[in-house]
Amino acid sequence: MSSATEIQQQRMITELRHFIKKMLQEPEILSQSLIIAREHYGEPEAMAKIANAISNSTNINIPENPKQHSPADGLFLDVLKEVVEEERAMY
Repeated sequence: MSSATEIQQQRMITELRHFIKKMLQEPEILSQSLIIAREHYGEPEAMAKIANAISNSTNINIPENPKQHSPADGLFLDVLKEVVEEERAMY
């Protein structure tokens, strides 16, 4: 593994650690984020709307433009989408 790849992976791990720490310190962020994801799921440009709504209602800042998402931002939005899809598949 190259040193550049290792540095990139370390940055991603560090960012994910900070993100998880915020979630543990403010657990209501998770419930708010799920409510937002459910509300916008299936709409055109849903991920941008979800990112914007989460940024406006919590202390998590996710850029609206997916090209500006960090790996942690993208991972969080993907997991929210998966949870909503699994919920809908159950009903």
